[in-house]
Amino acid sequence: MEEPVLKIKKRRYVGDSAVVTLRIPKDMVKDLDNIAESTGRTRNEIMSTCLEFAIEHMVIQLNTNSTDQKGK
Repeated sequence: MEEPVLKIKKRRYVGDSAVVTLRIPKDMVKDLDNIAESTGRTRNEIMSTCLEFAIEHMVIQLNTNSTDQKGK
């Protein structure tokens, strides 16, 4: 099975936004800032893109006896 690849697409979500606070390790912030700088995007755009990618590729296991299901 091929590894998933993060593709940056046009914005999917539009309209009003919400402010959400998230605690992440300082090293991860540095990585996000480096990615943002090298792609010419903001940290917020990179984080939003990563979250959208995770939502689209998430597998939710309801319990240990069920089969995996795509979360959408």
